[in-house]
Amino acid sequence: MDFSEEQTVRYSRHILLRDIGVEGQEKISSGKALIIGVGGLGAAVAFYLAAAGVGTIGIIDGDMVDLSNLQRQIIHFTEDVDKPKVVSAKEKINRLNPDVNVVTYQTFFTSENAFEIIRDYDFIIDGTDNFPAKFLISDACVLAGKPFSHGGVLRFGGQTFTHVPGSACYRCLFHSPPPNAVPTCSPAGVLGAIAGMLGTIQATETLKYLTGVGELLTNRLLSFNAKTMDFRTVRVHQSDKCPVCGSHPT
Repeated sequence: MDFSEEQTVRYSRHILLRDIGVEGQEKISSGKALIIGVGGLGAAVAFYLAAAGVGTIGIIDGDMVDLSNLQRQIIHFTEDVDKPKVVSAKEKINRLNPDVNVVTYQTFFTSENAFEIIRDYDFIIDGTDNFPAKFLISDACVLAGKPFSHGGVLRFGGQTFTHVPGSACYRCLFHSPPPNAVPTCSPAGVLGAIAGMLGTIQATETLKYLTGVGELLTNRLLSFNAKTMDFRTVRVHQSDKCPVCGSHPT
């Protein structure tokens, strides 16, 4: 891949990194990442992947921009209220970096369209805010052999891990949705800035995967409490009894 003079300047801070260099930037620029949900997490992920020059960014979301989203979903502006989120996000990505090919899916991620959508992407980012979607993303990625980044935020906390084939998946950690759990941040609330904190971690994991640099958050669950700024990493293991990635998947 031959970078133009303008692209060389744009990505110069990556190219200067010994672990990235021109070769690493070429991997980023030829990479394809899918962001499922362009809300608080997806907004931060989209901005940083676009800035990094990821060649193709897919964004899927069936929602419209709501005024209550603007407290944390930084890719959407006041004038975008009532606009489809994927349209709003694509406009900002294109303005930030015209090098990026943005593919939009103005729909929800379902069992009917999951495999078709994730098929063409190198890495999947879970930016959703409900348990059914998170289990679906994990199940679909495991069955399709796709790596993905899980992320979730609520109130003042967040958690994330990365899955690649052969490592622990979402169902290894959480077999099924917890009973009586608060499903989303809508009724419970969320400190807006923590969506950016976790989203940038997910974007970093994406770039690490595309370039092969560093150690991914596989078989480790990273969680944090923004009130105290305590970060904790817990080792997890792939479960042989997992109903999706275990010895006898059901």
